[in-house]
Amino acid sequence: MRATGVGSMPGTDVAETIKAVRDLVGDLVFLPELPDRGDGADMIGRGTALLDGLGADLQPTGWRLLDRSGRDQRRARSLLGQDLDVLEEQLVGAEGDLKIQVPGPWTLAATLERPRGGKVLADHGARRELAESLASGVATHAADVRRRVPGARLTVQVDEPALRAVLDAQVPTVSGLDRYRRVEPAEADAALRRVVEALDGVADATALHSCAARLPTDLLVPIGFDALSFDLDLVEPDEVDALAAAYESGVALWPGLGHASVGEQRRRLERFAEVLGASEAPFEAATVVTPPCGLAGHAPDQARRALERLAATARG
Repeated sequence: MRATGVGSMPGTDVAETIKAVRDLVGDLVFLPELPDRGDGADMIGRGTALLDGLGADLQPTGWRLLDRSGRDQRRARSLLGQDLDVLEEQLVGAEGDLKIQVPGPWTLAATLERPRGGKVLADHGARRELAESLASGVATHAADVRRRVPGARLTVQVDEPALRAVLDAQVPTVSGLDRYRRVEPAEADAALRRVVEALDGVADATALHSCAARLPTDLLVPIGFDALSFDLDLVEPDEVDALAAAYESGVALWPGLGHASVGEQRRRLERFAEVLGASEAPFEAATVVTPPCGLAGHAPDQARRALERLAATARG
């Protein structure tokens, strides 16, 4: 069993954070996101940095797509470039596992606005264009990481905290007075599949992470993700069969564990393996434990302790 982080971490010093990550969860190092650095440094800002052929900038209501790259998007790209330079310096000669995180097409569609207002989610053509732009940009990003750290086994984690809301018509309009129509599963599949297929031959593995309740496991497994990452405390009894089927088909499960003691985390994992019907040794070999969600909202010492506990839990 291994441990890793979801992605975001507190602080503003990327070199210091990457070093801490290597020390704490060296079996699966991840490139941290440090939103404390300001505009462009969070998950959505990083997503705009990856878009191929689409401009964006921050407006009073949030990120908006434009016909050109705005100052905030350029800043997001600069921050990402700086982070990759530091990652390359710190992982010279590294041959272990490395994870990078990117926002998924549906979380971006539920967050970004169209040039004339309203979320991208409202427009079928805009949704498709965004998914294509993201898939191309993510593939380029992953190839750059592989070039910089050629000995690493690369996993790309697609973050989709808004996916469930998109499927259930629970994304509010900009005014907050209404909800956008649900996206049909076939379209949701197509956009996510574009990203996975773009990474074929570039990344060694892909994972889908969501810290929201009701992970749409039946939708995600056929797309081809190698792992599903989720908050274990949010899993309902009627979801276990789908997760068990995913596990039996070869999809790795990455349960997110809360801030319990190492002993309680181990007991929680044992109960989860039992309800899945999984044998201990194969389950331990395939499982990666994570926090339930990103750690950016925690104090630095709390985030460090959370990763320390997870690493101890993984060691058994």
